[in-house]
Amino acid sequence: MNRRGHDRPGRAFAGLMLLAWTSCLFLAACRRDMADQRRQKPLSASPLFPDGTSARPLPPHTIARGELREDEHFFSAKVNGQVVDTLPEPVTPALLQRGRERFDIYCAVCHGSAGEGNGIVVQRGFPVPPSLHLDRLRAAPVGHFFEVISNGYGVMAPYASRVKPADRWAIAAYIRALQLSQHAVLADADPAARAKLEAEVPHE
Repeated sequence: MNRRGHDRPGRAFAGLMLLAWTSCLFLAACRRDMADQRRQKPLSASPLFPDGTSARPLPPHTIARGELREDEHFFSAKVNGQVVDTLPEPVTPALLQRGRERFDIYCAVCHGSAGEGNGIVVQRGFPVPPSLHLDRLRAAPVGHFFEVISNGYGVMAPYASRVKPADRWAIAAYIRALQLSQHAVLADADPAARAKLEAEVPHE
């Protein structure tokens, strides 16, 4: 018998082994233990718990990942239960620009671009919000505006789910700047800037 004749039984055996191995993989892949395992459908009844429900309440003090919110000032606008009158970060042109953008998107439709309570939806019959330039709102701590944006007030819906905390603070900072811009006096100007301005203004 030639060399090829000796190789045929070996090749046939190797072919059978390959077929058997492939069949084992196929059969293993067809197991549906994971798909057919015992499980509860959402909100279905369950005899396992005394209240008969499968949906379990979260254990006390459970906190979602990334939601620890240790910074009380930043996330609640309060410190020791008192509304803060300071921003959690320095006021910068970038912060005020961001606040103006968010104000124009979420607030101006009711409050108007100048905060006078004459936005476009108010002109269409929506209840008139108070002007942001009222004495009581000018005297309110800046944290008050963060709270109102977060929780709503009167007919105003809460915006906590739509405006992230950093943007709520940016809006609050812009509201304060808007209030100052409408009630500023010369004495509020920086002395150096005031002197430069007076030097540039011609005197009669």
